[in-house]
Amino acid sequence: MANFRANQMDPDRFHLSQLGFYFFLLTLGGFMILPIIFIFSTALKPIDELFLYPPRFLVIKPTLQNFGDLFNTTAVTVIPMSKYLFNSIFITATVVFGTIIISTMTGFALSKLDFKMKNIIFEANILAIMFVPAAVAIPRYFIVEKLGLTDTMLGHILPLLALPVSVFLVKQFIDQIPDSLIEAARIDGANNYQVFFRIIIPMVKPALATVAILSFQLAWNNAETSVLYMDSENLKTLAFYMTTLSANIENNVAGQGMAAAASLLMFLPNLIIFLFMQSKVMNTMAQSGLK
Repeated sequence: MANFRANQMDPDRFHLSQLGFYFFLLTLGGFMILPIIFIFSTALKPIDELFLYPPRFLVIKPTLQNFGDLFNTTAVTVIPMSKYLFNSIFITATVVFGTIIISTMTGFALSKLDFKMKNIIFEANILAIMFVPAAVAIPRYFIVEKLGLTDTMLGHILPLLALPVSVFLVKQFIDQIPDSLIEAARIDGANNYQVFFRIIIPMVKPALATVAILSFQLAWNNAETSVLYMDSENLKTLAFYMTTLSANIENNVAGQGMAAAASLLMFLPNLIIFLFMQSKVMNTMAQSGLK
């Protein structure tokens, strides 16, 4: 009887009692993948299928015409699409790198160092997670304006570096590292910087991957800073350009197909980076929930 129950619960072996779990997970996974299928399907629809009534979920006659129209339109604009793309790549890379460094250092300090008001700072960070971006848009604008960051690249970067959820995840992950390991390193003469770079960083790579994904999605899909802080078109991002693409086209009917293609192009980098790092994300979420 014990062996039978062990086989039931053994994730490496299949048992008939697991069919219900597989059916539930496959059904749930099917519903979750539907939006992704819809994005691809819509981007490949010809104009007549985009405005078909009743609308159809899947494309009947797939075409790449939307992508061709998109690239032909962007090739004749005053500011080339490559400029928006360069701005987005530069801003995203800087935000990802800066967020990883800031979140890891903050998490290390909150987890392994002793200083006054540490608990209050951590509670404030948790409280900050509760605020939606719209709630802090006005005070953030005043701060950016007072610092003189409007119409500068820093106006894109600095507002995105404060990511409370990444600090929380990294701090919870570092909590699992034994204090004895850090104490042994300090006995050997290591200071805080050496402990951070030689012990903490190698041991929190799954958390860093999660932070990288979160910050990448935040920066790559960000159009808010272009709207609020940038007057110069040369400083605006690809996300802003793509969201305003259909509105800037005289023929809005044709613009809907290009907008669908643009949405797919904006979505693909997020999908690719998540597929490559999903195992590390799951590991981080499991570790952060142990406490």
